[in-house]
Amino acid sequence: MKIFLDTADLNEIRRAADAGLIDGITTNPSLVAQVAQDGAVTDMYRDICEAVDGPVSLEVVAVERDSMIEEGRKLADIHENAVVKVPLTEDGLKACRALRSENIPVNVTLCFSVSQALLAAKAGATFISPFIGRIDDISGEGMQLIHQIRQVYDNYGFATEILAASIRHPMHVVEAMLIGADCCTIPSKVLWQLSKHPLTDKGLDAFLKDWNAAGTEI
Repeated sequence: MKIFLDTADLNEIRRAADAGLIDGITTNPSLVAQVAQDGAVTDMYRDICEAVDGPVSLEVVAVERDSMIEEGRKLADIHENAVVKVPLTEDGLKACRALRSENIPVNVTLCFSVSQALLAAKAGATFISPFIGRIDDISGEGMQLIHQIRQVYDNYGFATEILAASIRHPMHVVEAMLIGADCCTIPSKVLWQLSKHPLTDKGLDAFLKDWNAAGTEI
């Protein structure tokens, strides 16, 4: 499963990329607003795209079809790694179809149902982003949605990649892997939590204690 980092923080992106742990980046207007300076984002988007060897989702803020298409073209021109992110609305689906006809990759976001995922695939979406955590927040089962989308896409041979989003904790990542999501986009905190295990820490402490007690040198 591909791991994307869900952030616009260039320092966190470089930290993860240096370890070779991530395959791409997803951003959204809220994440960008947290780190953007002086309202200028084009240079920041370009820096993000150059920091990782993989797709970088850059979201439109327009809500009307033609404006989405125009903005999407501008985002796609920033860098070859750019993926245009559009919302799962009627206008978003139409914009997706238009952009894909120009060979511009598209991530359709804010997906909360299997029927929405079907329409996104039929519109030619490169990625579909089901929001697991937000479904869980209203007492739904986010992972069940991933399972349903996987089954539908496999049933009908859709090439759209399932990008599990709104990840809140490591078990979301593990469950997404087991179900068969193609990608998972996660916050930096969750990424580093995946590397943690108390038995690893305990074992390392024991090894170092024994080494130091023996007075051994390399």
